Amino acid sequence: MRALGLDVGSKTIGVAVSDPSGTIASPREVLTRRGHAEDAAAIAALARDLEAADVVVGLPLELDGSVGHRARQVQRFLAVLEPLLAALPGSPRASTWDERFSTAGAERALLQADVSRTRRKQVIDAAAAQFILEGWLEGQRRRDMSGGTGT
Repeated sequence: MRALGLDVGSKTIGVAVSDPSGTIASPREVLTRRGHAEDAAAIAALARDLEAADVVVGLPLELDGSVGHRARQVQRFLAVLEPLLAALPGSPRASTWDERFSTAGAERALLQADVSRTRRKQVIDAAAAQFILEGWLEGQRRRDMSGGTGT
């Protein structure tokens, strides 16, 4: 079960991908935003090419857990993406994952790996997408171990 993880920002979309077993998430690329329709088409093409079963979109909730402006923007993007995914072979599922602190977590990991400031700026969005996807994959493993069926 390959999955894509997305960190959707106002200027870029960080993309991460899992291995086919759904065990390991890796940063893949950073896409420059071109508008919801064009961005959704690019993500749908990537999901098709990688035969992804799931596309996990980070939802930037406010610190108190409420849906703010940034989260509403991501929800609008998701509304454009979902019909494109539904039309693909296998109809990959789209879901959201609370992404609070994902960029901070990715930044910490890159600092611990002693990645230069210039390189961090280039890869931070893909690393944040990896952080989002890792959290979602772990949530799926926990759900499967407990016998749950919800996502």
